[in-house]
Amino acid sequence: MRLLIEGARHRLQRAAAVLCVVAAFGLPVAASAEVKEVQIARGFAIPHLPIMIMEHDKLLEKHALAAGLGDIRVTYSTIGGGSVMNDSLISGALSFGVGGPPPMLTLWDKTRSGIRVKGVCAEATMPLLLNTRNPNLKTVKDLTERDKIAVGAVKVSIQARLLQMAAAKAFGDAEFARFDALTVGMNSPDASAALRSGAGEVNTNFSLPPFQYAELKVPGIHTLVSSNDIMGGPHTFTMVYATSTFHDANPKTFQAFLAAIKEAIAIINRDKNGVARTYLQMTNSKEAVADIVAILDDPLVQFTMTPVGTMKFADFMYRIEALKNKPNSWQDYFFEEIQNLPGS
Repeated sequence: MRLLIEGARHRLQRAAAVLCVVAAFGLPVAASAEVKEVQIARGFAIPHLPIMIMEHDKLLEKHALAAGLGDIRVTYSTIGGGSVMNDSLISGALSFGVGGPPPMLTLWDKTRSGIRVKGVCAEATMPLLLNTRNPNLKTVKDLTERDKIAVGAVKVSIQARLLQMAAAKAFGDAEFARFDALTVGMNSPDASAALRSGAGEVNTNFSLPPFQYAELKVPGIHTLVSSNDIMGGPHTFTMVYATSTFHDANPKTFQAFLAAIKEAIAIINRDKNGVARTYLQMTNSKEAVADIVAILDDPLVQFTMTPVGTMKFADFMYRIEALKNKPNSWQDYFFEEIQNLPGS
């Protein structure tokens, strides 16, 4: 036994000596094991520009390398609904998911005693427009069972929750689900195409940039309400979220992601023409560059890591019992890395 102890002591001493030599000569020390592959999902269109620019310019790979993580593989997928995004995140198929605050809050509420999903950062602050081709609709109060409204996912997407908030505002909290039966789950490109074509049952779409502006160019389509009107001001539309399991096991990768999205936002803000061209290339969209730049120049369209108005969603969802747990502040459902930002 004594020989074993002496042997172990000598091995530790040799290991310590090697580390001292490495430190003295400034040689690289192997980083603690973190993932070598990161899976990121995004939705459709302009609200997800920061993730698109990250992908196009390989910014996460760049910042991971700078952090001493070596060459990592980053894979991107496009997912159009909050429920699918959430399922992928829970299963471990995704490292980072993106979506509106309501789907993230639902997952935060349901995983508090398990994998603990939280927000990583915001992505975009911009209004959504509830557009319709029904000439009889002037406000949401005019909606009837003859109207079909496209939303990202029935009852749970940001569009669905905004519609519930609009119903509660118009008719009282007890009537928050008044329009749920009118909704149809569709991804944004399909919903916009359905509204613009005039074919099919969907005559109203809770849309998003750039689709909502293309819709308004079609004669007969008009806006019933903006999400900013429903919310009483600007609000985060898209944000990034992850599990505490991933966050805690991969601190350097997590920080590299934050650095990458911060750089992507800076690129958007300084080179809108170039970003517009990248967007059109990546989405195979037919819009003119000038039209995309006009959207990016809109003062109501902001790309920022700072959460805006997310507690309004949380308060409403708790009020209608869609959340069992009431957060005290936005910091409760975001990781600590961004809690120094002036969020809400």
